[in-house]
Amino acid sequence: MVTHALGISLLAALAALVLAAVAEHFHAKRVARIARLAFGPAGKPAPWARAAPVARIAGLALAAFGATALVLYDPIEGDGEPNPRASRQLLVVLDVSPSMNLSDAGPGNDKIMRGVWAGQVLQGILDRLDMKDTRVSMVAFYTTAIPMLQDSTDKNVLANLMDGLPLYTAFKPGETDMQAGIVAAFDMAKGWARKSTTLVVISDGDLSKPVNPPARPASIADTIVIGVGDPNRATTVSGHASRQDAWTLKSLAGKLDGYYHDGNSKHLPREILEKLTMIAPRVSDALGLREAALIALGVGCALLGLIGPMLAMFGAPRAYLRAVADQDAQASSTEEGRLA
Repeated sequence: MVTHALGISLLAALAALVLAAVAEHFHAKRVARIARLAFGPAGKPAPWARAAPVARIAGLALAAFGATALVLYDPIEGDGEPNPRASRQLLVVLDVSPSMNLSDAGPGNDKIMRGVWAGQVLQGILDRLDMKDTRVSMVAFYTTAIPMLQDSTDKNVLANLMDGLPLYTAFKPGETDMQAGIVAAFDMAKGWARKSTTLVVISDGDLSKPVNPPARPASIADTIVIGVGDPNRATTVSGHASRQDAWTLKSLAGKLDGYYHDGNSKHLPREILEKLTMIAPRVSDALGLREAALIALGVGCALLGLIGPMLAMFGAPRAYLRAVADQDAQASSTEEGRLA
């Protein structure tokens, strides 16, 4: 996927470069006809302005490359064949109780469902995974726990499961049992390599009984507890008022020796993501296609946007600009004297 996007982006940049070069050729002929009027008796612009055609061509090519790459690049697609012996695991424990379908999460006034927003927050981790040596698994819990995904090499599957699907319909109605979800996740992770797993627990904390997790398996290196749902204003569901219970989730994070994040309106901080054991430095620190496209688009648009005003103000030789300014000042003083 990345290689395909890169190839198409390079072709777009090449096409833009050729078209811009042809356009600059014809533009140079038009400028040559009025060169003395624009630049004075010498008919030549300021020395730096002679590089303007090259800057415009480069800017258009960079902008075309960056824009095309960003349109085509899907950050949750991996490039290359996955390693059959994965060295990293992402294990998600997801609350799928009916309260997770309440729409009071997300920034701004347009709120979305808690579960959907939780998926968008989790995307910050998914975007940094190298699926060549990473597997993703998920345990869903409501009245009991059900493994929904195990050792998958496709991040799209996990993203789709957290896109508003009414997963609670797979459970018998009743009280939310987070304890069952934690235990099922620990059982799944027991056979994995030591310090290979990042555990992510996502819930609104709307529980009817406390959680006392068992000893954490040696395979789990990092734990993040993400809280969703408005922590201040409650919404009625199934005959009771539901809101994010931050205290319960913070307590759970402490018991799991992990980090609590109030994800109701904020994504995971970058500094937290960079500390995760499962995030390989070559993935999070390297300059990928997305980053290169953003840089190319920014530089290209800056060149195209700034070259015009710069030429208008400083494109002519300084001597000619001073002569024109002196002539205008002299004409103005003459006009004032005549009127006086």
